Amino acid sequence: MTRTLIISTALATVLGFASVPAMAGNDVFLEQWGLWNSAGGAQAGNHNLIGVYQNGILNGAVSHQNGNHNTAAIGQNGAFNNGETYQNGNGNAAGVGQFGVGHNAILSQDGNGNIAAGVQVGTGCNAGVAQTGAGNVAAFVQACP
Repeated sequence: MTRTLIISTALATVLGFASVPAMAGNDVFLEQWGLWNSAGGAQAGNHNLIGVYQNGILNGAVSHQNGNHNTAAIGQNGAFNNGETYQNGNGNAAGVGQFGVGHNAILSQDGNGNIAAGVQVGTGCNAGVAQTGAGNVAAFVQACP
């Protein structure tokens, strides 16, 4: 019960990053189903948004953003998934949600006021968060015995 509550709360937080509307700039939404899918993107400017959802095995997702007020979220379901996001600027937010076996998540942020959150469930999960600046917040939940 407690594990389900923690996973549900963390997943709702990660998916909440994807539902934040962009005030100006570009939007990218990707949804992939099946096997051996890959997604990547890069944005430069203000108020950009990237959202990726993948279902299957051997999926990978990469997002890179430059500017202010950017939001990126990666959700994966399956095995052997990889999620990465890189952000430069102020007021950025990033989130990764992964379920399955053999996941890897890397979050890197430069600037002030950045937020990084993620959740991993399964076996052999890895997570790394690197933040530079003041006022950054990072939260991560793992259940990878």
